[in-house]
Amino acid sequence: MRRQVPLAITFIVGWTLIIAVFIPHPPFGQLGENFTTYFDIIAVFAFILGGGNLIRVHGNKVYKKRQDWPYSIVTILGFVVVLIAGLFKIGNPDGLSGDLTQPGSLFQDLYTYIFAPLQATMFSLLAFFVASASYRAFRAKNKEATVLLVAAFIILLGRTPIGGYLTFWLPESLSFFHIPNLAYWIMTIPNLAGQRAILIGISLGVIAMSLRLILGIERSYLGGEGERS
Repeated sequence: MRRQVPLAITFIVGWTLIIAVFIPHPPFGQLGENFTTYFDIIAVFAFILGGGNLIRVHGNKVYKKRQDWPYSIVTILGFVVVLIAGLFKIGNPDGLSGDLTQPGSLFQDLYTYIFAPLQATMFSLLAFFVASASYRAFRAKNKEATVLLVAAFIILLGRTPIGGYLTFWLPESLSFFHIPNLAYWIMTIPNLAGQRAILIGISLGVIAMSLRLILGIERSYLGGEGERS
């Protein structure tokens, strides 16, 4: 019974949402909107569980003074301070009825002066890792890697002023071979086609997994690898 009830709920909710998409008329269309609200309510409890689990894991790490435990203190303090600032809207001119993003609120100041600079720093550091990974990935080991290397080189040049200077002497009849134009063509034709193919593949995978969940074939969400059939 403990297995059949979740499977029945998944089956009913899944088919209800599918019907709501293809028959957007009462009562099915309204049911789809209601289920979206229910999902948001469940997500709130998931956030509560996630916050509690964060405190438990990092608190245990600090208590036992495991490796890098001072970073756990920073994590817990950051979580608690931002949580209090958001819940009680500290410094908000309109009090609890105001918006979190209003100027002067502690939550907005924390985001603007701490989180945003940290985020910018993280992305700046990631640029070096991306450059290193690109160097390793774009080595011309075979035909496919050579095509990738040439395309990446053209796009990099096409996004900088030097790309235009290198081919400005070409006549109008050969404007297609201007590096900026060539980079634009690569991004809008082959690259876009590849993106659409990937999205189609992802969509087919989502449909297949959804059907497996609705029909009860995929049961890993119930716990245990042995629940699959």
